[in-house]
Amino acid sequence: MSIGDLGISTGLFIQALDILIVSFLMYRALLVIRGTRALPMLLGLIAVAIVYFVAKRIGLVTLAWLIDSLFNSFILLVVVIFQDDIRRALTKVGSQSFLFKQGKTVSNRVQEEIALAAYKMSKAKLGSLIVIQREVGLDEFMEEGVTLDAHVSPKILYSIFTKESPLHDGAVIIEGGRIKAAGCVLPLSFNPDLDPNFGTRHRAALGITERSDAMVIVTSEESGAISLFIDGVIHRNLDSASLREILEKNSLAFRRRGASARLVQEVRDDGQ
Repeated sequence: MSIGDLGISTGLFIQALDILIVSFLMYRALLVIRGTRALPMLLGLIAVAIVYFVAKRIGLVTLAWLIDSLFNSFILLVVVIFQDDIRRALTKVGSQSFLFKQGKTVSNRVQEEIALAAYKMSKAKLGSLIVIQREVGLDEFMEEGVTLDAHVSPKILYSIFTKESPLHDGAVIIEGGRIKAAGCVLPLSFNPDLDPNFGTRHRAALGITERSDAMVIVTSEESGAISLFIDGVIHRNLDSASLREILEKNSLAFRRRGASARLVQEVRDDGQ
């Protein structure tokens, strides 16, 4: 049965499909920027656009010309303002929607070991930076560190971040339940909305989550507070139980997403 047999013209079907695709893309874009500094910026641009149309309507020529000149560089302006959010969105699209790639997840046991290590370092006020890799590879940052490839254990993590350790200033990267590297250097975030009380570790944690889908745990050397960074969002002042709960929740969602991707891929393969 064709579209014409149902009494629907091809042109109308294409228009409806076009609207559905654009609506879906806008919805996904809003989900990506929700809770980030990109949302108030986007609202600001919308407000400027409304002012432009009002100014043109009532004859405010100079104001309309000024805003029109600004909009001539609109694409460049958007890229400059939202570069981190665009990078994160494209990373998500590439790793989840099209490639159906599933990274290595950490088991519940490993999550408990990490949470216990974070709790102990928090009590001792040891500064630490623990990165849990998910879909997006972090090999470029591992190359700058010291390769370990060791089982995750609170004792190893604690010993890495003691002040006497030569690796304590860098980050530990965990992949699939193993400590792959330590002493890694991460990119810093220059987000102006970040709490000024946060130091280099916290800026590095936010920086790597702006560029990947990694989960990052930080213990503060000054206060001993535990923070968790995921997708540019900060969970602050956590204890061992709440840290483990958030890790488990995000790991479960990650595994479900990977299972769905594999199912879709298997259906496609069967169809071929």
